[in-house]
Amino acid sequence: MLKRALDLAAEHELDLVEIAPTAKPPVCRIMDYSKYKYDQEKKERRIKKKQHVVQLKQIRLKPHIGEGDYQTKLKQAELFLEKKDKVKVNMFFRGRELAHKEVGVRILERMVADLSEKGQVEKNISSEGKVMYFIVAPVSSKA
Repeated sequence: MLKRALDLAAEHELDLVEIAPTAKPPVCRIMDYSKYKYDQEKKERRIKKKQHVVQLKQIRLKPHIGEGDYQTKLKQAELFLEKKDKVKVNMFFRGRELAHKEVGVRILERMVADLSEKGQVEKNISSEGKVMYFIVAPVSSKA
């Protein structure tokens, strides 16, 4: 049976490809293997092209930020969330600003409230040395 299948494949200048080796008896197909392999790679490339790799974008703030600058940073964060990227908002303190962390907390809480419809907080406001931050993930639209 195998000899006949190999002869038939050679006669048509194609390959004998084993598709299901664990089946009893094993399942084989006569096909152009290089064309099959090319089509599979093409399909994988098409799938990969449609995928979006989520990145972590960062926005830097300072406690004495002006209203116009705040709105600019807010729009930038919203743009990142619309593109399905996560956003990490950092509040940097320098010198004596560390004594008044409540000012930074108020600004970060305002940013959380402003971003609440575009994203959901993944990590609440926390502090690491001279930096306070929180992370917002985009709202999944599978509802």
